[in-house]
Amino acid sequence: MATSNASSTLSSTFYLTGIPGYEEFHHWISIPFCLLCLVGVTGNCTILHIVRTDPRLHEPMCYFLAMLSLTDMGMSLPPMVTLFRVLWSISREIQFNMCVVQMFLIHTFSFTESSVLLAMALDRYVAICHPLRYAAMLTPKLIAKIGIAALLRSAVPLIPLLVRLAFFPFCRSHVLSHSYCLHQDIIHLACADTEFNVIYGLVVITMVWGLDSLGILVSYAFILHSVLKIASREGRLKALNTCASHICAVLILYVPMIGLSIVHRFAKHSSPFIHIFMAHIYLMVPPVLNPVIYSVKTKQIRQGILHLVLSPQISSTLK
Repeated sequence: MATSNASSTLSSTFYLTGIPGYEEFHHWISIPFCLLCLVGVTGNCTILHIVRTDPRLHEPMCYFLAMLSLTDMGMSLPPMVTLFRVLWSISREIQFNMCVVQMFLIHTFSFTESSVLLAMALDRYVAICHPLRYAAMLTPKLIAKIGIAALLRSAVPLIPLLVRLAFFPFCRSHVLSHSYCLHQDIIHLACADTEFNVIYGLVVITMVWGLDSLGILVSYAFILHSVLKIASREGRLKALNTCASHICAVLILYVPMIGLSIVHRFAKHSSPFIHIFMAHIYLMVPPVLNPVIYSVKTKQIRQGILHLVLSPQISSTLK
């Protein structure tokens, strides 16, 4: 019987939802999403390119920023694919196996982004509290290990959740509430006991996001304690300014995430538009704003972008 259920589930088709009540405007609504996608991909690819090609940016902070750019694109591109399929009236259908792959990528990179932000907080802690040992402590080999650990820590706990989905019968509506697949969305459609998935999912969220946010707070407590020991006001401001971009990146991820959780918890019967709007902000705003913030606030990145843009012009002038 379990095998039969699994076979039936794997062949199931689900139906994605665009913007309810605005179906006739879907083609127009796709324009701002196209612009957001273009800005996000261009910004993150630019940062990855300059970090890879500019030797001046081969330092721990920039390596972590490159990781953040990769996770930003990993979190935003999978939902963008099905979002445009819905908005452009190509297809609302998605097969169960593709749905599972999509939710795995979304949740994995969402957790990974939180872990990368924790690593960047530790980077700022070492840079400010132990500046003389900064380069010796955060070697490229250690940074690579941190990146791999962050990815595995985010992906492995999701496997039991997604494997169990294959054995759930879906006898109710197959219409999802978003234009992409999320675990908390699809288990609401299951005609089975989903208690394990609900409890285990909460534990995973607490262990990842909860511990990451606590680690970030502790890191900044040590940073603030160290900064307050600096005698000059200019020195204190300079030290804190090196953390400004990272603080913005943390707020950009966690504020929409908390807002989305509040909406799901306390506004279950509110307009579906609010839920969809908050979900799109959570998944698509960080990849757009993070490159902009780091380009504006971080001197090394700003200089790398200027060098990338101006070098061809200088070369053509010399010719």
